Amino acid sequence: MNSTDIVKKAEKYRNDCVTFMRELIRIPGISCQEKEVAHRIVEEMKRLKYDKVWTDDYGNVIGQIGHGPVRIVFDSHIDTVDIGSRESWSFDPHVGKVEDGYIYGRGASDNHNGTVPQVYGAALFRDLGVDLDKVTIFVVGSVQEEDCDGLGLQYALEHSIKNVDFVCMGEATNLKIYRGHRGRMEINVVAKGVSCHGSAPDRGHNAVYRMAKLVNDIEKLNDRLQDDAFLGKGTCAVSHISCETPSLCAVPDLCRIHIDRRLTHGEDKALAVRQIEELPSFNKEHMRVEILKYDAPSWTGKILETEKYFPTWVLPEEHPLVQAGKRSAQDALGRDPEISRWVFSTNGVFSMGRLKIPTIGFGPATEEDAHSTRDRVKVDDLVIATGFYANLPREIAKIKKA
Repeated sequence: MNSTDIVKKAEKYRNDCVTFMRELIRIPGISCQEKEVAHRIVEEMKRLKYDKVWTDDYGNVIGQIGHGPVRIVFDSHIDTVDIGSRESWSFDPHVGKVEDGYIYGRGASDNHNGTVPQVYGAALFRDLGVDLDKVTIFVVGSVQEEDCDGLGLQYALEHSIKNVDFVCMGEATNLKIYRGHRGRMEINVVAKGVSCHGSAPDRGHNAVYRMAKLVNDIEKLNDRLQDDAFLGKGTCAVSHISCETPSLCAVPDLCRIHIDRRLTHGEDKALAVRQIEELPSFNKEHMRVEILKYDAPSWTGKILETEKYFPTWVLPEEHPLVQAGKRSAQDALGRDPEISRWVFSTNGVFSMGRLKIPTIGFGPATEEDAHSTRDRVKVDDLVIATGFYANLPREIAKIKKA
């Protein structure tokens, strides 16, 4: 099937994709509040006559097409970040403005841009009637990714749709095949001191002063973290600092910093913690390192407590799934796709990072537009991505034949 064939077949869904995208944008759905977005996606899947549609206990939407032995997940998260100050936007972020070939609004590039072509692409694959007996497709609208990468997909893969063979995520790649990204973790360092009256600070030990030395060392640590030719450099940044003190006329007895740590190839949780504890200014008697935990309830009320550690992952370029994605993109684009990686983090931290399920990504829109006041996706690219997702299961089915 050449590019003209698959894109022409996807064209029949152009207007439906635009309508569905605009309707999703009009429904606010920040993390833990995705209920109405989930209901709208369920409605669309049922309208398209999916074989089975349900919402699991954690709030993920799951639509199934086919009953074959090769089990494939198309995943896009259905939560968005908030809009921030409305005054920062030149248009209403919850209208779904269409202008100059783009749809604008919160979630247009992160991640309704993935949901829409995956929902329609799976339906188009069924309509094409090729290899339907070889694969089962699960289109997953996962929750809470913006709050805690991978958590919603984790529940789906561990409880709702087990024994998955392959995952393809719809996060923004600008129609490139992505095969990994850096990991990350959220770290607090707490320094303890001894409070006293501010008029005689020598009577105590100022926790802020203790921490200030460590902050300087963390800045220097960032400069010498290891690099990777594909993923880029590991980084650490102090992103928040606070203290506790009995009054503004007293020496603080506790200081806390938050560190945004990005992990490149070869870096993991143990290494990141050890690097902080080995800094010259880290005082084990008066300081401790904490890895944050996430325990916010999903929109269904279910809690899945987890550490905020999200592993680095890379799928080798020669892996059969990457090559299947490449062939599918060639058919949709009419050219060879670029193969690269994300700068930001995705649900792949769980599917590939923890479960080692082969994972790639393909989606319209760019990372640069995500979380911005220019949040947008190109309509033509929604159609191309729909063709990609209609063709991908057929290419994946070839892997098992080999």
